[in-house]
Amino acid sequence: MRIIGGEFRRKRLFGPSEKMPTRPIPDLVKEALFNLLRGHVEGQECYDGFAGSGAIGLEAISRGAKRCVFIERDKNVMQVLQKNIDHVGAGERAEPVKADALGAAALARCPRPVHLIFFDPPYKLVEDPETYPRVIKQFGRLIQNLDDDGYAVLRTPWPFKHVVGTEEHDGKVKSIFAEPDLKIPGALGPETHDYGTTAIHLYMRDKDAAHDE
Repeated sequence: MRIIGGEFRRKRLFGPSEKMPTRPIPDLVKEALFNLLRGHVEGQECYDGFAGSGAIGLEAISRGAKRCVFIERDKNVMQVLQKNIDHVGAGERAEPVKADALGAAALARCPRPVHLIFFDPPYKLVEDPETYPRVIKQFGRLIQNLDDDGYAVLRTPWPFKHVVGTEEHDGKVKSIFAEPDLKIPGALGPETHDYGTTAIHLYMRDKDAAHDE
C-alpha cells in the first residue's frame, strides 16, 4: 500500500494486520478515483468515513487537500492510521477521529461545507439488506454538507446485489438476488464506475431538493 501521487508520492503506508476489520482500496481503483476527481482536490476540505489505515484521505492530502477528517472506530486500526499520518508528515492537515462512521458524532465532525466525501463501509454492511439502509441514510446526511460543486464517493462490491430470498428448483435451494437502490434523496447520481470486484459511485448534492432527516 502506497501513496501514488502528489507530495507524498511513492511513500509506503503501514497496513493493518489480516485480523483487523479493514479492506484497503487497490492502487488501480484509487488511481482511477483521483483521475475522476482531478481538479477537485487541491485546497479542499475532505472527509474520509471508514478511514481504515487512511489510504484514501492521505492520498487526497498528498494531492493538495487543505484538510481531511478521518473517521475510524477500531482502536487498533486507529493506531495504524495515526502511524501513517505521522509517517508521511501530514499531521497539520489530518484530523483523525475515533468514532462510529454511522453515528451522530462522526456526522458532527464533517466539515461544513465539505468538498469531497469518501465513504468506504465494510462490504458486509452494504451487502446486508438489514444494515444497508442505515449506511445509505448516514451517507445521505453527509451529502447535505457538500458545497455546490463537491462530490461524495461510495465504494461497494461489484456486482452489487442483495439476497432477498430463496427458491427451490430441482431439489436445490437457490438464492434470489435483487439490485439495491442506489438513489439517495437530496442527491444527484450515482455515476457508477466498476473495476472488477469493486465499484465507486459518485454523487453531488441536489441544490434544488428539500432534504428530510
